Amino acid sequence: MFSRNNRLDYQLFFRSRGAFRSLGSNELILLICFFNVLMGIIDIWGNHEIIVILTLSVGIIVIGPILCPEAAIPPMCDPLRGAISLWCPMVAILLLCPSVLHRVYENFNSQRLGSIAYCTVYLLIFVVVLLLTISRLRFPGIVKLADCVLGSKIALWHRFILNSCLFAASMICVRSFNLAMVIIALMIAPLGNLQIPAAALRIGLAVWRLIVIRQDYKQNLESKANLEPSLIIFYVMVLGQGLLYIVAATLEMFSFILRRSLIHRVGFRGPSEVQYVNLYYAYAFDRCMEGSMLAPKKTSLIIFAMDSLKSDSPKMQLYGLKMLHKFLKKEPLKTKATLELTTYTKTVTCLISMLGWTSEVDRDIRTFAAKVTAELADNLRVVQIPGAVQLIASLLDTIHRENIKNPFLDIGSPEPKQDNLIQRVSRNKQTSSLLKWLKQMAVYCLIPREEPTTSMDEQNTHILGYWRQTTERPSVLEEELLTGQDLLSVHGMFILQKLASFDLENGIEISRATGLISKIIEFTSNITVMTNISETHKTLLKLSSLKLLARLSSTKGRFGVTLRQNITEHPFILSNLAEILDNRGSSHELRELTAELLRNLAMEENVKEEIGQIPVIISRLMDAFLSQGTPSSADSDHLLRMISGQALAVLAMESANNCLIMLAEPGYMFIKELKLMIHSDKYRYVASSLLRNMCVHARSELRNSDLKEISYILREVLEGIMDAEGTELEVLVGLSSQICNATPDDFARELEHGHVKDRFIKRLVHALNSNMIPTAHCPGIRRVIVEHAIYMMESNLVYTTCFKNCRMMEALLMVERKPSRAENYRFFLGDAGLMKHSIPLSALVARAKELMGH
Repeated sequence: MFSRNNRLDYQLFFRSRGAFRSLGSNELILLICFFNVLMGIIDIWGNHEIIVILTLSVGIIVIGPILCPEAAIPPMCDPLRGAISLWCPMVAILLLCPSVLHRVYENFNSQRLGSIAYCTVYLLIFVVVLLLTISRLRFPGIVKLADCVLGSKIALWHRFILNSCLFAASMICVRSFNLAMVIIALMIAPLGNLQIPAAALRIGLAVWRLIVIRQDYKQNLESKANLEPSLIIFYVMVLGQGLLYIVAATLEMFSFILRRSLIHRVGFRGPSEVQYVNLYYAYAFDRCMEGSMLAPKKTSLIIFAMDSLKSDSPKMQLYGLKMLHKFLKKEPLKTKATLELTTYTKTVTCLISMLGWTSEVDRDIRTFAAKVTAELADNLRVVQIPGAVQLIASLLDTIHRENIKNPFLDIGSPEPKQDNLIQRVSRNKQTSSLLKWLKQMAVYCLIPREEPTTSMDEQNTHILGYWRQTTERPSVLEEELLTGQDLLSVHGMFILQKLASFDLENGIEISRATGLISKIIEFTSNITVMTNISETHKTLLKLSSLKLLARLSSTKGRFGVTLRQNITEHPFILSNLAEILDNRGSSHELRELTAELLRNLAMEENVKEEIGQIPVIISRLMDAFLSQGTPSSADSDHLLRMISGQALAVLAMESANNCLIMLAEPGYMFIKELKLMIHSDKYRYVASSLLRNMCVHARSELRNSDLKEISYILREVLEGIMDAEGTELEVLVGLSSQICNATPDDFARELEHGHVKDRFIKRLVHALNSNMIPTAHCPGIRRVIVEHAIYMMESNLVYTTCFKNCRMMEALLMVERKPSRAENYRFFLGDAGLMKHSIPLSALVARAKELMGH
């Protein structure tokens, strides 16, 4: 009878869900009051036909919204719902006035005291309800006064007093002749729709017709031979349908068990999160009704949350975002939600588009969209979503910057003349002010004030940190942090950081976004023009921007080279990094990220020299690297020292100027400090690389005491060469070759006294033969071995014979026959070689062959 599009009619009559419901005390008392009003009308004006029709019409108007509020008031009319809830109790009391006056008028002569008391009670109720209604208005003075009188328990006291007044109002009007109507009201109140009355009518009609059908068709004519059996079958079907409706409605009453189970499994807590499950229950019902019984549509809480994002209702969109945020914070729901979201590109596109909603009305939606995107970012490829990076970057623009004018570039131009416009504005000023005042009055009078909550959950959100999970009793966290306390720029930077870490193409998209790299670098400055941000948020932004820049600068391959060049082209990047290192108030994490970024940027030769021109950078890196921590130093201290040492090692490569700056740094005996670090497994190879570069580029500045300190570590270096492999072997052989070149006598003495000369030379030849194919992680191992052999043969011809005996010539010929372009570089990031050697390997091989008499 009802089409699938006519959803409200179907819901009113034949929908099993919601046939019974627990009606609130407010609605129940209002229903009783309205019935008393209607009976009062009949009592005053008589039982005329017109009056009865009018009474029934009013009764239907009252019962309809209670039984089916969705049909009575469209979902979008939330202000109308608020106005009705605000003024409905007052209207109910006013409608009782005629009945009260009529009763007082009839009984005043016979029962004067009773009538006065009756009227007094009504007036008292009227005044109290009026005051309660006024207390819910949005006038600032009323709100302040109500809060002072009732305090934080205003919502609880308001409900209790209002319910008591309405109940008393209904009871004083109950008389013997309308007691039946009260009972009817109590029977109607639990009905959620007309499912049960319709089913009862079907059963009653079917049973009655089955009883009387034989009497109606006693004369069994030939033309109606099959009529009676057909009617019996029809009414049996109607009876069965009614019984099934009753059973369905009854079973639906126990659906709360499944809903409670789902709430417990998902971890929902608080009234708002319970509301999510109730909405999902209605959504699942609709999905089942839309699809085929044998092939139902796939449904789950996650799919419901995703579909809610596409809703036209901002409220449902916010609910969907909050649910997804909840799912993405907890395993195993996070894995399932991530899989579903990354599968449906349209949903992710819708989510990303919300990041660009700049309207104040959409602030909460934008904030939670940023939170969800931040949780999902480490599984997203934004290249599939056009304009995604620009929308994410718009989150960084939510901070207000002070507009500082340049006296050489900006001029104070006078305001243009707008005589006609000013005249038009002045004429419309009074009209616009009146409209504004009327709108304000409508808001104050028709929309009730928001009732403050007093749950401990809201208090806990201010105490607990943003990332901290709570494990308290079931009344945990109604909401996360208030959206006003969230910083969209921090979320935006966090999203970009995760995107860059997940996929190289994401990093490409970030670098292509116009002005984005420059905007990120601006957040690293200590001197900021941001006006609407706290110091804590400034630190968070600086931290997240450094993380993002460090991640982008570590990108491998040719694109990484381009990206590092884009970062270093910003004129303030190095000065900002120097300021962070020089600021004693900078945290360990800030220093670590700054050192890491400097290490990555120093891989480009031109940047290395530019960094060396800022002495404070090298000075602070040395402070961090050479600081002597206690044996129980924290891991963060170790990490800062390691990264700082790596940055110094990269800065020292192929840079005589930087090596001289390090060597001349006051307050340190640099060579001695590095010698001590050779004995530590944690910093051995970083210190070895630095010592090698000091010997290569600052040998003329090394004193005899420095050379003596270097010779003391020779035995440990030689022992390390015997066991090391890969990059470690390359570093130690490189250091050993420079010690041999700088102090050949000490080197020869150590080989002879340690009786390791033959074994050491065999180790070098064996390592050369074992590394004939250069790899990306140690491309220069053949170069350092050949260099070492040259220095040894140049210092003493005895070593030439030893190398010949160990078949060094065959190894050199093999190197000559298998050249590799990779050996022209110091190291690789991906397939991009960095720091090209000035002397080719072929020249070194030719020199070694010459020394061996080839």
